[in-house]
Amino acid sequence: MAQTWKITSLDWQPYSDSKAQNNGLSIQKLRTLLKKRNINLVVEFYPWLRAQELARQNPDYVGYFPAWPEEVKAGFIGSKPIDWSSIGVIGYKGVQINWQNPEALFSAHKVCIVSTYVFPADIEQAMKNHPANTVKSPDEATIVKMLSKKRCDVALTDPKVMHFNAKLQNLDNIQTLVPSIRTKALVVAFKDNEVNRARLKLLNEIVGESVKNSDN
Repeated sequence: MAQTWKITSLDWQPYSDSKAQNNGLSIQKLRTLLKKRNINLVVEFYPWLRAQELARQNPDYVGYFPAWPEEVKAGFIGSKPIDWSSIGVIGYKGVQINWQNPEALFSAHKVCIVSTYVFPADIEQAMKNHPANTVKSPDEATIVKMLSKKRCDVALTDPKVMHFNAKLQNLDNIQTLVPSIRTKALVVAFKDNEVNRARLKLLNEIVGESVKNSDN
């Protein structure tokens, strides 16, 4: 008998997409993995903080996806990587930067970030050190507009997401300056309880088998 797992997610194209038939590339990967054990996946899309809070409060939800490991909040446990994303440096065409590290970037430039994301520790520290140069925005769709109008110099997020939004808005002056300063796993954040710990173990087994088969 088939099981059904229900998760929350956000619109973070091309990885997760409420309008796409496959719900996005990463969700498609998760759905394909779960089908190996006759598990159906139901995905509901919300703004990111709302998605996380609903997964915490509502017992119908297994958890939320896709999350960077830093975004697996207290009371949740993260799976093995289902997919991978990157944090890169994106700017408007013509902007000049000398990339060294997040601290140097934030000290010299106005940097747009998505306010609801939890970044790696060195980026979070640079943001704290340079609040005047940290421009917080609700999502990448807003950031590409800000970059296009030169209201900030650069953005730190996944380049694929930024270019998806730039194409959607017909903005042709957005460029990737550093494709990846960090490769980030995309994991399922399971609500930590006995049933979900069993689900986590099962999913990790499926992921392990998939990786092993792909290496052969």
